Amino acid sequence: MTEMFPTLTPAQIARIAAHGRRRRVERGEVLVEAGDPVVPFFVVDSGQIELVRPTGNAETPVAVQGPGGFTGEVIMLSGRRALVRVRVREAGELIELDREHLLALVQTDAELGEILMRAFILRRVEVIARGLGDVVLVGSNHCAGTLRIKEFLTRNGHPYASIDLDRDAGVQELLDHFHVTVADVPLLICRGEVVLRNPSNQRIAECLGFNDSIDHTHVRDVVVVGAGPAGLAAAVYAASEGLDVLVVESNAPGGQAGSSSRIENYLGFPTGISGQELAARAYTQAQKFGAQLMIANGATRLACERKPYAIELADGPRVPARTVILATGAEYRKLSLENLSRFEGAGVYYGATFNEAQLCRGEEVIVVGGANSAGQAAVFLAQTARRVYMLVRSGGLAESMSRYLVRRIEDNPAIVLRTHTELTGLEGGHHLERVRWRDDQAGSDEAHDIRHVFVMTGAGPSTRWLAGCVALDANGFIKTGTDLSPEELAAARWPRARPPHLLETSLPGVFAVGDVRGGNIKRVASAVGEGSIAVAFVHQVLRE
Repeated sequence: MTEMFPTLTPAQIARIAAHGRRRRVERGEVLVEAGDPVVPFFVVDSGQIELVRPTGNAETPVAVQGPGGFTGEVIMLSGRRALVRVRVREAGELIELDREHLLALVQTDAELGEILMRAFILRRVEVIARGLGDVVLVGSNHCAGTLRIKEFLTRNGHPYASIDLDRDAGVQELLDHFHVTVADVPLLICRGEVVLRNPSNQRIAECLGFNDSIDHTHVRDVVVVGAGPAGLAAAVYAASEGLDVLVVESNAPGGQAGSSSRIENYLGFPTGISGQELAARAYTQAQKFGAQLMIANGATRLACERKPYAIELADGPRVPARTVILATGAEYRKLSLENLSRFEGAGVYYGATFNEAQLCRGEEVIVVGGANSAGQAAVFLAQTARRVYMLVRSGGLAESMSRYLVRRIEDNPAIVLRTHTELTGLEGGHHLERVRWRDDQAGSDEAHDIRHVFVMTGAGPSTRWLAGCVALDANGFIKTGTDLSPEELAAARWPRARPPHLLETSLPGVFAVGDVRGGNIKRVASAVGEGSIAVAFVHQVLRE
């Protein structure tokens, strides 16, 4: 608790005061209202302030801060709307900083930066745990839309309260109050006033003001397209080195790695770390250094005809950029099953996170695939599922999976490995109820009453939107550096006397990193390394 709400010393308060202004306040004065788009940072020099979460005509107490206390959590970095009301409890004097001066403080004062950042992160964790957000989700665990919205809010670190139609009492009264029916679910009650019926992720981000503080028209030093490990690493290094950075992400930070239940071979985390947690830390780190992230508004086209380049978005004006880092990753490879789309999110999943694990507690599940992501999913799901069937078309796991995972799977009695086996059919009504698989070696077909299938069969590159701007290999991955042939550079009209830099595409000043790049090693550490290396070449291009 002391780390979440530490008390600053007089010397520390004096250092903060140098970045802001002193302000006399009176009892009952509201300093910040929940929903405010501009949120100042306050340090209490004398008197008291209280933080409360307004819910209708009532208030939920959050915290009381006396001398040496301070306001704020991670929205101070992102520039999003306030979640709580800040009110003066006892008259006194405060120190007020705006967001820009707060960012300058945490970047330049190591001691205060550590204290404030730790408190901001822990406070956000507590707000999420207590469901003290400005969103209420009304839905069913058997509904694909409900699962999608839960995943979107969770991966974006946004707190929300959830009402389950199948279990919670008083649901009908709530539906009647907002003049909606069960047929409208999932419903998202946004900021207590706007009711969204099965909203898209983009609509949710718009209602919650995720991108309100971003200036689309400003020419950036670098625009990073994609917020997976490679894109986030590029954002952290570029912003920390003083570049003006914008990250454009079509869904939520983390990419495919963000849906990984546990990564155990990433340097510096001997006990492992979930992909979501790793992405959240990198996201906060990028914001600390001043990078901005545009959420749920993906790139649809790279305008590469002239400089500055521009990224065309699904919604909104173009985003101009002096240089571009392409980190769009890969799209999940889908099974060739006739009715697959009918069960996606309703029994067929492409990530094994806490949300999915809760849906199949005590049941039998299937994991399709034999690489590390499939192994991590199987081990994770075996903690809550009754049995996990792993279906692989090959004769084993040794060639495609890390040895530590193979051994863990072999030693787990809840995991059953089926080699030379592939899924052939999905059956059910609104939700998956039954599956069929075929043992190619034995030539036999089997049917099982299994309601949950996790597909981990690899992915293809997300490059269709590039529309001929950069050279691609035969599989659609982006070619970079020495992999580009003289013929390809001639066809692209390469204008420089120098050859392309490492990780640079056939378009000068446009780089590709992570899974979208041809020849990339499909590991989180590799993606992070490429993202950081690309920034060194961005500096060189900006100097040209």
